[in-house]
Amino acid sequence: MTEQQGGAIDPEVIELAGRMFDMARSGSTDELTAFLDAGVPANLTNDKGDTLLILAAYHGHPDTVAALLARGADHSRTNDRGQSPLSAAVFKQSAETVEHLLAAGADPDGGQPSARATAAFFELPAMTALLDQHRD
Repeated sequence: MTEQQGGAIDPEVIELAGRMFDMARSGSTDELTAFLDAGVPANLTNDKGDTLLILAAYHGHPDTVAALLARGADHSRTNDRGQSPLSAAVFKQSAETVEHLLAAGADPDGGQPSARATAAFFELPAMTALLDQHRD
């Protein structure tokens, strides 16, 4: 992000970043990837540490997750609360999103709580089974 004189971030940059997060939340894959391909960082992070990938995973948008991963989004990056994209996808029971993240190398035991702990706590046997299929 660019800074104006005095260290303040340009309001237009803040507005653009907000639009990127909204696109990740809503699954606007084509529009988001156009911005990523134009230079917006795939690991853009908001003030809570949520990445575009975490937001897309939490809101159950597997195509957006796949596009972000293809453009270098870090599947192991957690937010300020220690939550990972994989634990978000497990919580939302989005099997296709979980599959994309696991195929990219996401660790079911990473983050706090981990995806595996999330599945156990919320008694999500289908998610536990999916995670177990990807044990080392």
